[in-house]
Amino acid sequence: MNCSFSIVIPVFHETPLINHVINHLKGISAGFETEIIVVDGDPEGSTLGCIEHPDIVKILSGKGRGRQMNRGAAAAQGDILLFLHADTELPDGALAGISSVMDKKGYSGGAFDLGIQSGRTIFRLIEKVVSIRTRLSSVPYGDQAIFIRRKCFEALNGFREIPIMEDIEFMRRMKKSGNRIFIIPKKVNTSPRRWKKKGFSAAPSETGY
Repeated sequence: MNCSFSIVIPVFHETPLINHVINHLKGISAGFETEIIVVDGDPEGSTLGCIEHPDIVKILSGKGRGRQMNRGAAAAQGDILLFLHADTELPDGALAGISSVMDKKGYSGGAFDLGIQSGRTIFRLIEKVVSIRTRLSSVPYGDQAIFIRRKCFEALNGFREIPIMEDIEFMRRMKKSGNRIFIIPKKVNTSPRRWKKKGFSAAPSETGY
């Protein structure tokens, strides 16, 4: 299957990170038809203003990750939507892995295992708990880089524009509708900053941007 990808990145005051994540995506997407869409919830468009690459789709939106991701998805042209947080890096071979999953009959989407950029033991425990929970429930967190067929996303009317846990609500709805979800056994590499801010007991979806 020759998948085309639309990578949607919702941002709010991410000027220190945005060019790094874009450069990383450019490096791992060679050989795939890919567009990168950055949706800024800052009315001043501060993150959009510092993007160095000329071929990025830039969208200004009201704040709210669900709202921003819906705006990005509405502008997307790819067969596969991939929703990525600005502080998360995809693993090498991520797009090939997604293409392989989409070749498997019956899968409508999925995500990756969670990896956290820290050597602290507490984060290894969080990774383990999230891995077990995700495999038992087939409901991944947004930090795990959710991907989905665009037609499926549209049929489910996208994310609910709620303050938090829009990713969990959507994936539960996706599962309930009979769509199969696959967890690729490769880890994304995400920042620990939200746990450090909100506390170690917080689920990824409860930690905001």
